Amino acid sequence: VTEVVKNNFSEKIESFGTAVSKKNESFRIKRSDLVAELDLKKYVKKGDLILKLKDKNIIAPFSGVLGYRGITGDILDSNKSIIVTLDDNSVIYSDLKIPEIFASVIKKGLPISAKFSGNKNKIYNGTVYAVSSRINAETRSLLIRVKIDNENSELIPGSLLEVTVNYNERNSLGIPDTSIMLEGDKIYVYKVSEKNITNKTEITIGIRDAGYVEVLSGLTEGDKIVAEGLKKVRPKGKIKPINK
Repeated sequence: VTEVVKNNFSEKIESFGTAVSKKNESFRIKRSDLVAELDLKKYVKKGDLILKLKDKNIIAPFSGVLGYRGITGDILDSNKSIIVTLDDNSVIYSDLKIPEIFASVIKKGLPISAKFSGNKNKIYNGTVYAVSSRINAETRSLLIRVKIDNENSELIPGSLLEVTVNYNERNSLGIPDTSIMLEGDKIYVYKVSEKNITNKTEITIGIRDAGYVEVLSGLTEGDKIVAEGLKKVRPKGKIKPINK
């Protein structure tokens, strides 16, 4: 058994977008201009030396992660170019296309959560940063931009993000989804009395969220209900409760 308590519920919109860094810059360098073998630091601060060349030095214009996009042509050809990249990944942005039916509920500041295939067990939190003023007539979608804090640079620019936008957040009565019984178009739970007698009670539910069901009517906060093992329970029967 468990008590009926209040939980946070929200409706959700799911979409996909590409991670984009807060700032990025590329430096094209000829191999013949290098004074030593290319050995990049992983991270530099603003003002740090990135590369020393024969005629100049390349200084980091902002703090970020270093890498290189690739080497054009034969790696042994000294006239070919190396493209060094600098990305400020402390904040990640992503543009999403939201179906126009949600246009009335999407607004700046709504909370979002994101996951990517490189670390599916972790959820990254953020907000809706900007909302387009127009709906695209061809795709019937509204373009929004989300902002995600990425202090440890775990999200990598270019990765595909699974983004969930939460709207219409509220604090409502909730019960585990394992506690409800469906009979036709009606929904019931077993309400437990002080003497541990079960009473079959009809309820009205709202949305489901993270294993919980929103209760709109039929129960009050603090009521005790059967949470699991419904097949072992009968109306007006006495139970030996185990608190969940």
